[in-house]
Amino acid sequence: MYTKQFEVRWGDMDANRHLANSAYINYMAHTRMSLFLDSGLTHKMMVEHKLGPVVFHEHIYYFREVLPGTPVTVSVEFKGMSANGTLFEFHHNFYGPQGQNLAYGEMMGGWINSETRRLTSLHDEPLAVFKGMAKADDFRTLTSADTRKYGKRPQDISPDVLGR
Repeated sequence: MYTKQFEVRWGDMDANRHLANSAYINYMAHTRMSLFLDSGLTHKMMVEHKLGPVVFHEHIYYFREVLPGTPVTVSVEFKGMSANGTLFEFHHNFYGPQGQNLAYGEMMGGWINSETRRLTSLHDEPLAVFKGMAKADDFRTLTSADTRKYGKRPQDISPDVLGR
């Protein structure tokens, strides 16, 4: 299990003076990117292969309040990837200093080509990094159907409705 430690700072709080939901998302993203870097997927490699990670969805379940100054450890588990590396899924847990599970987060995303802005498969070098990464016990091969498991589809409206 890969972990990263954080201290809740003033700018991480919301109006209720506890950890803001946007901070949870930022902590998860920072932990994932640290895992990528420590596993060998560097920014240089992403630029060379024109790769950019994108988030399809994130779900967070909050169990306990997190207050300022609290040390928080965020874990990340590699839960799934498509055969060609286009899609990925990670799960996170937030722990307090005594091991209390404070929150749980799931995210699914994919890789886009930074020039075409379209989903792309991974080239051999970054794909090898992911294949070599530690995987969760229940790791699975993802398909495009996994990205639609919540049944959400875009529903455009007329600009007139928006007052334009």
